[in-house]
Amino acid sequence: MAHIIVVGNEKGGSGKSTTSMHVATALARMGHRVGALDLDLRQKTFGRYVENRRAWMAKSGVKLPSPDYRELPEADPATLAPGENAFDHRLTLAVSALDPVKDFIIIDCPGSHTRLSQVAHSLADTLVTPMNDSFVDFDLLAHIDGETGKVKGPSIYSEMVWGARQLRAQAGLKPIDWIVLRNRLGAQQMHNKKKVGAALDDLSRRIGFRVAPGFSERVIFRELFPRGLTLLDLKDTGVDQLNLSNIAARQELRDLVAALRLPNVTVRF
Repeated sequence: MAHIIVVGNEKGGSGKSTTSMHVATALARMGHRVGALDLDLRQKTFGRYVENRRAWMAKSGVKLPSPDYRELPEADPATLAPGENAFDHRLTLAVSALDPVKDFIIIDCPGSHTRLSQVAHSLADTLVTPMNDSFVDFDLLAHIDGETGKVKGPSIYSEMVWGARQLRAQAGLKPIDWIVLRNRLGAQQMHNKKKVGAALDDLSRRIGFRVAPGFSERVIFRELFPRGLTLLDLKDTGVDQLNLSNIAARQELRDLVAALRLPNVTVRF
């Protein structure tokens, strides 16, 4: 059975698709068979990222290790069981097709609450939640007291993850390994970032997730997307010498993949 990695939160602009593509490509480069699904049926940023990659390879003639991206299959209404949700059925068909032939399936969720996202979270062996390193995005995880900075209670998203965990427990499946990535960390350890870090550490113990460093804010990510490339592809595109920023970004990716603690994965890139 494939190990399912779900990348999700309910806020846009946190780097979900960038994270999905880089993790998927890193695993493919290490020789793993990787399937990919995008549940944002409107924007399909992850899907367009992979399509850009396919177009770049076709134009350049360079073959790059890549995830096997697939669209959700359409569901014939006649095949639905009484009361079965069509979106549930489409996701089940997609995962069932990839499960026996892949080592990992990466599912990128939309930046909003949808039925597909909810079901995907219940399928996750590993859940990755990228968040911009600020209290604006911290609200995704919990509500805090504006005066004291203390956590008042979990957010709707955290409650949804809790529900997914309960569903997995009832089905006899192993618990979700939940990792929150701190993206767009500034170079300066400002007072506000220290407060965010302290609040995350406190909340992680209360609702059960691990905190890991993600990606810093870098122009390179915006430049790579149109060509479908990742940090690991730069030397294949004729860049003989990486600048210091690119080297640092590769190290961030290496640290991120290591922090996921995926089964049978030894980080080597």
